[in-house]
Amino acid sequence: MKNLARLALFFSVCFAAILLFGGGVRFLALRVEWARILPHRNEAPLAELLAAARWALSLGLYGSLLLGLSYAARENMFAPPSILCLVTLSMVFCFGVSLALDHWDNVPPANSSVRPLGEAGLILTNDIGSNETAIVLLGGPEQARGPRVVAIPGRPLAYQAQAAGPDGAALNLPPVPFRNETPWFLKSLAIDIRLSAEQLQRLFAEGQSSFLVYAGALIFFLGSLGFILKLSAWPLANFFLGCLAFRGILALETFFDTPEMRELFDTFAGNWMPGSLAVPLIFCAVGMLTHLYSFLVYLVKKRGNYGLQ
Repeated sequence: MKNLARLALFFSVCFAAILLFGGGVRFLALRVEWARILPHRNEAPLAELLAAARWALSLGLYGSLLLGLSYAARENMFAPPSILCLVTLSMVFCFGVSLALDHWDNVPPANSSVRPLGEAGLILTNDIGSNETAIVLLGGPEQARGPRVVAIPGRPLAYQAQAAGPDGAALNLPPVPFRNETPWFLKSLAIDIRLSAEQLQRLFAEGQSSFLVYAGALIFFLGSLGFILKLSAWPLANFFLGCLAFRGILALETFFDTPEMRELFDTFAGNWMPGSLAVPLIFCAVGMLTHLYSFLVYLVKKRGNYGLQ
């Protein structure tokens, strides 16, 4: 019981830390994206904060469960009670945070203005294939619809007293340029986390039962991967293998949530089962097979130890 208490405390601290840190970083990223839009629109900080918290919820679910399984493996805890503890806490925290965010979503957000980026003469470029249009804001971002100089490929420089495109229509401004040197694997990870968070949010909006079924199956599947963190005698190597496995499940989750896969599941489910239950059943089936594999490996090792004695 003492080991389980330490495991529960470790998991709770990890979940809270990842949720707060991930939510803060995501909130700052959303604020920057808002600041890049010209002309500036009124912001809703509460709406951005809720979006960041939902993104961090999916990150916290995967990250804290991985760290909890790694901690249990390093401490040589008995697998069944430790996995049951982690799965239960994951479900409680995931549902509790989703419920809190759903209640906060009903609060009217307060709008606020954002400080313009750049000064007079700010150059914006929109590179779409070979059609690269450059716009020089003579009055700066504070006068985004004011006078400007437009450079369109194949045409001379054009001065515009007001915003107008080649056909006289309003010309959309590209975002304020920032250098983005983030590696692709981090970008893809952030995208998959966002899609996973949107999936959880959509299911929670459909009903708590749909959310609990899907989240429970996903957490059960993730919890079954604890054997990966015991594959070798090097905990760090096992942890990296666990990271790769969890990353693969995250990609698989987003793949299953694509419109094409939803339609495929609905087609195969037919009238005898809702298509929304296909993915949870797959997660549960694979999780049960993985737990069975871990149990058989445990029996073989235990029998081998008795044979050596």
